[in-house]
Amino acid sequence: MTVYVDNARIPARVGRHNTTWSHLFADTQDELHAFAARLGLRRNWFQDPVKVGKPLKARPGSRAAENWHYDVTESKRRQAVTLGAVEVSWRDAVAIINARYAATLATETEMEKQA
Repeated sequence: MTVYVDNARIPARVGRHNTTWSHLFADTQDELHAFAARLGLRRNWFQDPVKVGKPLKARPGSRAAENWHYDVTESKRRQAVTLGAVEVSWRDAVAIINARYAATLATETEMEKQA
């Protein structure tokens, strides 16, 4: 299992933070939450597309629903890397999430065959 941090560095102002933001994500949500706690992130900062409705197509089981993550500032990004997060490009992040979705679909298909 791996925790990743991308290099999106999207400029945005969130509350008092006017900085760049990247995405912290992992192979599993449990692993992500455990890592985020070590990093000092609040659980209510977790972004679950199904719950927040962004993007609109984020329905359970959809590809969009797999884009769960924490947004992190540049300083938290550096701390994440120090704690062992793997740095990836934003393009690689998309590929990792697509692969996770494909694996989920394959597992569901295999379970349906066995039922």
